[in-house]
Amino acid sequence: MVALVLLPGLDGTGLLFANFAASFGPDVKIIVVSYPTDTSLGYTELEPIARSFLPIDQPYFLLGESFSGPIAISIAASRPPGLLGLVLCCSFARSPRPALAVFRPLLPAVPVAALPLALLSFFVLGRFSSPALRRSLAESLALVSPSALRARARAALSADVSASLARVAVPVLYLRASEDRVVPSSASQSVVALAPATKVVEFVAPHFLLQVLPSQAAAAVREFMGNRRGL
Repeated sequence: MVALVLLPGLDGTGLLFANFAASFGPDVKIIVVSYPTDTSLGYTELEPIARSFLPIDQPYFLLGESFSGPIAISIAASRPPGLLGLVLCCSFARSPRPALAVFRPLLPAVPVAALPLALLSFFVLGRFSSPALRRSLAESLALVSPSALRARARAALSADVSASLARVAVPVLYLRASEDRVVPSSASQSVVALAPATKVVEFVAPHFLLQVLPSQAAAAVREFMGNRRGL
């Protein structure tokens, strides 16, 4: 049996993977990574936590969603035993919004817990928003301390694992959302420039691609995995 290791977005809980994970059959072992909910950690500290979830006795694929893309890239670049492929979903190798880096010093003052759900929904769900998706978003964010979220946002604004991506030897799949208001299409273009063999699959979806189109996204990932394992 092959495994699929899922690295979560900014919330870090892994709970938002539920429907996507359920779209795979019993021949794929789903491993959901979760990060500490109450500790202010950046990429350097979170990567060892992600690595602790990697299987040691079976082949696997690694998926980095949004915020976790740089961690997934860094892990893949180290060529760990058993890794067969890398999937990046609405993610990036370097900060997707470099112009916002100047605001990093202001993040400690941002009232994360007070941000309106409607505003967050506008950016990550857009016109695909629904009561169920907004509820899932709110429930996952409620579990994470504002300081932890701010630390991850700071890390994303200064991320740059371009050199690591250039060293990735396994096949790469990029899942792009055509209506992503968080990570622009230039992020996928940057990934392809660094890893020219990357396969890009675009969906009509918002930043929360895996949550809005779980079955369709799972089918694309499964096809990618099947090309390597005959699934």
